[in-house]
Amino acid sequence: MAGGAFLMSLLPANSLYVFPTAILAWVLGNAIYRLHFHPLAGVPGPKLAAITWLYQTYYSFVGGSRFYLHIEKLHHKYGPIVRITPQEVHLSDPNHYDKIYHVGTRYSKDANYYGAFGNENSSFTTPANELHRIRRTGLNSFFSRKNVIELEDIVQDKAQKLCDAIENAITKGQPMDLHHALRAVSIDVITEFAFGESYGLLETPDFGYDFFMLVLRLGPAAWIFRQMPWLKTVMRVVPESMVRALSAPISNVIDMQRHCADRLRNIGKGLDDGTIDPNGRATIFSALMSPNDRHKPAAVAHLEDEAYTVLTAAADTTGNAMTTICRHIFSNSAIHDRLHMELKTAFPCDGEVMKYQALEKLPYLTAVVNEGLRLSFGVVGRLPRVVPDGGADFHGHHLPAGSVVSMSSWILHQDVKYFPNPTKFDPDRWLNAPNPKQLHKAFAPFGKGSRACVGMNLAYDEIYVTIGMIFRKYAHLKNNSHELTADDLVLDDYFSSYHPAQARTLAVLG
Repeated sequence: MAGGAFLMSLLPANSLYVFPTAILAWVLGNAIYRLHFHPLAGVPGPKLAAITWLYQTYYSFVGGSRFYLHIEKLHHKYGPIVRITPQEVHLSDPNHYDKIYHVGTRYSKDANYYGAFGNENSSFTTPANELHRIRRTGLNSFFSRKNVIELEDIVQDKAQKLCDAIENAITKGQPMDLHHALRAVSIDVITEFAFGESYGLLETPDFGYDFFMLVLRLGPAAWIFRQMPWLKTVMRVVPESMVRALSAPISNVIDMQRHCADRLRNIGKGLDDGTIDPNGRATIFSALMSPNDRHKPAAVAHLEDEAYTVLTAAADTTGNAMTTICRHIFSNSAIHDRLHMELKTAFPCDGEVMKYQALEKLPYLTAVVNEGLRLSFGVVGRLPRVVPDGGADFHGHHLPAGSVVSMSSWILHQDVKYFPNPTKFDPDRWLNAPNPKQLHKAFAPFGKGSRACVGMNLAYDEIYVTIGMIFRKYAHLKNNSHELTADDLVLDDYFSSYHPAQARTLAVLG
């Protein structure tokens, strides 16, 4: 008799069922507790969402990462407060946004949600607000309005290269992928801003398509880690070759982490051997790499994760906003002509430098930019926050400390009380509003408060300069905006918003 069979023969017959029975009892016990005895049991929502995080994971993988669309449907069914996971509720009323996301907020970031991005040492993913404040201090000065304006020549250079590419496409009579070209503007700006050397994606034939596909493929890994947070610990001890064989998304995370580490290693080497002048024009990471810290593992890990965050954040949000703006302008000749005339009046001389500080004073351009930011949403999904000590009350439900509450720009930006006919691109809504400040109550393309997007000032500079330059220079550009379908324009939620990899993109038709 084999050893295993002999040992099994010594066990009582019913003991073979103990383990599966225990598992079943644990699952049922958890389900009963979460449905009937959990502190969030009274919050309306689907029963399956209250029982398991698999509900969230299903809608984040099947048919694209579009849980945010399902959450919208849940609000239509259940009202302004919905339980969307065993531990989290989602709110739809804009009146609550400033209560949660404000300067000095006591609501911290949800560690399970943000820790899934693979850059846990960055200021962006740091759960605790006080530690976030310390980590973000160095970045704040570089992304300040003052510093962005001082370094605006970088933005001007990239926007001009974009226009050169458009001119080249027109001359050759060839189509040009405007969507990826606009995203390339952001990457070329941020890499020069951060590393002192632009990636030069605007000068490549496909505007860095492979780089953007790498960033897109990072997205599913985050949903895997949210469902199985213990997997991050496993990854640290399992051989890399095995990890790569088991998961393509996690392999992409490793590739991006290594890419950022290599970039920072080059900067550190340049500072050590003197090829980078510490007293020259500062970049984000040359300035943050102090002589005392740049060889310390903890400091290096922090900077690598900041680099990861800076690159992935720049890869889509601003470019997507500019694509949305261009597509809607192309689709409406009245908006196009009015914007072109405003820009031409403000900058009558061909080739005149169009400075951000002058562009942001133009009322119609500002209305166009706001409307583009509203309908590109920034982060299309939710922003989960942990309820602080003492708990919180929303719509008659008490949320205990430690539970999670979230809101999203997808719902906020389409609230009909603030934006009638919300899917329409209508710049006039910003010009004709009886109380324009009221619109900003339901407008948060960069988030709000202490944890708002650190790159907001740079994003505004890029958008104003690039959009201003395109629509001042060209009275008409042939394009394919009328050919794009709903399947091309739908957004997948990988925190930043991405169009599906197979979608047709906005193009200039030479």
